[in-house]
Amino acid sequence: MKNIFNETLESLETYFLNNGEKKFKATQIYDFLYKKRVYDLDKMVNISNNTKEMIKKDYNFDMIKIIKKQEDSDVKKYLFELTDGNRIESVLMFHNYGISLCVSSQVGCNMGCAFCESGRLKKVRNLEAYEMVEQLLLIEEELGKRITHVVVMGIGEPFDNYDNLMNFIKILTCPKGIELGSRHITVSTCGLIPGINKFMNDFNQVNLAISLHAPNDKIRNKIMPISKVYKLDDLMNTVKTYIKKTNRRVTFEYIMLENINDSLECAKELANLLKGINCYVNLIPYNETENIEFKRTKKVQILAFYDILKKSGIAVTIRKEFGGNVDAACGQLRAKSY
Repeated sequence: MKNIFNETLESLETYFLNNGEKKFKATQIYDFLYKKRVYDLDKMVNISNNTKEMIKKDYNFDMIKIIKKQEDSDVKKYLFELTDGNRIESVLMFHNYGISLCVSSQVGCNMGCAFCESGRLKKVRNLEAYEMVEQLLLIEEELGKRITHVVVMGIGEPFDNYDNLMNFIKILTCPKGIELGSRHITVSTCGLIPGINKFMNDFNQVNLAISLHAPNDKIRNKIMPISKVYKLDDLMNTVKTYIKKTNRRVTFEYIMLENINDSLECAKELANLLKGINCYVNLIPYNETENIEFKRTKKVQILAFYDILKKSGIAVTIRKEFGGNVDAACGQLRAKSY
């Protein structure tokens, strides 16, 4: 039996048409689910009993569950239990421009980035679209406020789960549903070129972020196994094609690892790599974990790295840190109760 929250408006319209019903009933269901936030079919008052019985035969309304919440200043981390007992995490962050939710896309991750706590658990399975959508629905219900931005940067590699990611974005942006603006959504990839190629054709208004973390293949190969499959030159050429096609700026994420990728020579090489590209660089102070040996670059070195990029004409920021005290910061997401 399928989960109702997996359905895009278009697929739900097709379902009704295939069953001899009017397709506007899909809009009615969407209105209850995503506008009124009514999840009990029996409480959907303007749906006929015959239609309800048909839906009950084909769909369930199962929800994932929040089983733990941790809070720090300007951040909340949620541990979810899925219907099969697997667990994932999401992070809610409060900014001066709104409220953003960092969503997980897989149970575990196979990308194996050496610095990432999330990747220590190998991929168990992809999340279905409903399991991504419900992270937002349940947190909004608990919070009592609307989430204004979504970043798919939690556990997992989104482009390794492309079809479910695609449906998730369609559900988020549907005017009859959650109605989140495409430009308020960011998807982060470690560099799966086939996924980027699909993405630029399917979602040319959704933001793209690239987890770069090194200015050359030699360093990148050591810390990001994906670089052995998709070389940096090929990745950069794909990014240039993406920018040309979408006219959108790309974010490059760069975690600062002491004595690994933080030298001033690395900064100069990175500036040369990105010269002339419509992008900005997000320098991320590394969040140390007890299981991984990498160390955080010292603040003075981060500032020196920043200065070289800035003086080279590269738009660059140093990411504000969220959630380090509750293991909710970048690279720290991992359900300790596994």
